[in-house]
Amino acid sequence: MELGHLLHNPKEMSGHLINVVVALALGGFVSRTVPGTQVPMTHLTIAGFAAYLLFQVGLLNLPQILVTEREEGALLRLRATPGGIPAYLVAKSVLVVVVALGTLAVLLGSAALLVDGPLPHGPGGWLTLLWVTALGLLAVVPLGAAIGAVLPNPREALALIMLPSMALLITSGAVFPITSLPVVVQKVATVFPLKWMAQGLRSALLPDAARAAEPAGSWELPTVALVLTAWAVIGFLLAVPLLRRATRRESGSRLTERHRKAEQNGAGAA
Repeated sequence: MELGHLLHNPKEMSGHLINVVVALALGGFVSRTVPGTQVPMTHLTIAGFAAYLLFQVGLLNLPQILVTEREEGALLRLRATPGGIPAYLVAKSVLVVVVALGTLAVLLGSAALLVDGPLPHGPGGWLTLLWVTALGLLAVVPLGAAIGAVLPNPREALALIMLPSMALLITSGAVFPITSLPVVVQKVATVFPLKWMAQGLRSALLPDAARAAEPAGSWELPTVALVLTAWAVIGFLLAVPLLRRATRRESGSRLTERHRKAEQNGAGAA
């Protein structure tokens, strides 16, 4: 049902496709090579933006969905349905995973056709692409659910999470070599999952020569796995109690009060 709704919603579909178009435009715009290598900068940009799209689906889109449906009373209705909340969370998780994988496939396929974008080299590259994608989603989807559980309303949700995510896009070396940034910025970026998601996808999509542009001179795949696993654990530890708390706090009176304030704000704006 969730997937059917998405496929029949042109507005939501166009939002994901616009992200792909932006990535292709960025990839087609750069023409130089990665410093110290003969690897086209286009390949690095596409690989990094692929990581950002996975990050965005889990950490931006999911919280907005949760907050919007909470405001519409979905969580309140599901709380009265046997097995409603677990089924709801499973459905949202499956939706996010399918959207992320679909967006990734469209991006890599269209980039390979239109801007000579990168694809994995051999079975090892495809295997790395698979486990980095899976572990990256595990790192950000629970975190997105936790954020969605505490955000106040849909109007503020986008503003509260968009600016930090754009800052991470710039500082995590997703669209240009991270070694071009100040050392202190590089160290801060290592705390967050996007840097390691981008590095893991670069290892899957770029040739070994591109390692020269990495701060450590290698892909550091064990560290990629360790950091993403740590974020996955943190996300699950935060998401479960926060979602339970958000569900328990839902009531008919709270929902009515939110609707009343929304109507007042709408009337005031008019």
